[in-house]
Amino acid sequence: MNIESVKLVCFSPTGTTKAVLQGIARGTNHGNVELLDITTPEARKEPLHTSEDELLVIGVPVYMGRVPALITEWLNEIQAHNTPTVCVVLYGNRVYEDALLELKNIVMKCGGIPIAGGAYVGEHSFSNADTPIAEGRPNDDDLQHAEEFGRKIRERLQSVSSVSELSEVMVPGMYPYRGDSTLWKVDFIEVNDRCIQCGVCAEGCPVGAVDRQNSSVINQETCITCCACIKNCPKHARTMKPGMVHEASLRLSTLYHEPKTPEYYLS
Repeated sequence: MNIESVKLVCFSPTGTTKAVLQGIARGTNHGNVELLDITTPEARKEPLHTSEDELLVIGVPVYMGRVPALITEWLNEIQAHNTPTVCVVLYGNRVYEDALLELKNIVMKCGGIPIAGGAYVGEHSFSNADTPIAEGRPNDDDLQHAEEFGRKIRERLQSVSSVSELSEVMVPGMYPYRGDSTLWKVDFIEVNDRCIQCGVCAEGCPVGAVDRQNSSVINQETCITCCACIKNCPKHARTMKPGMVHEASLRLSTLYHEPKTPEYYLS
């Protein structure tokens, strides 16, 4: 079947999910690729509409084994009209539990046809120099795997003459979903005197939790502990305070140090 364009949709506070989706897009070798990054609140103001002659690739990070609760409302408002869709989740080398199945189910409710699914590893949000967790992932091997996945998707689409010949992909997971997407409300970010109030952290915050006038002020009720402000700070002025988030990073670094490999599923 003929695909007129490839639409990449990602929620990617630290850029890892976006990198995987771009790798998949390279593998599809399509000349018309559009990227919609829904990380910031402004990008989630309008719903997405897609058609059956487009390929939709949706990528999200895994939070507590689930699709991030922050974006489920926006995802559920997608209006896909028999759109072939690829569901991708990215997890920090622990487990992705039911997140891929949850994303697939959301896509189906919105009118999409989930033809493929992938689970990739990215550096964990809590990873740092002292407690590395999947440091540097996705790496070159991961991105080559993503490109191969993209080629398989292209071959699958080329094997049929119309969208009606496509079937839904089967992916791992259980329903009711096991994880709890409720995130911690905790004061865990230390801002040191290297901060120059450049605003990079406030601009990139997925929930607008960083004060734009004083970036050392953080709304703890809004913060989703994605650590994007820590990882994206050009002056390395933000670090983790001692406490439950730092302790979690230590546990994760200890328990999940063996590298996991990416997986993909095709209908």
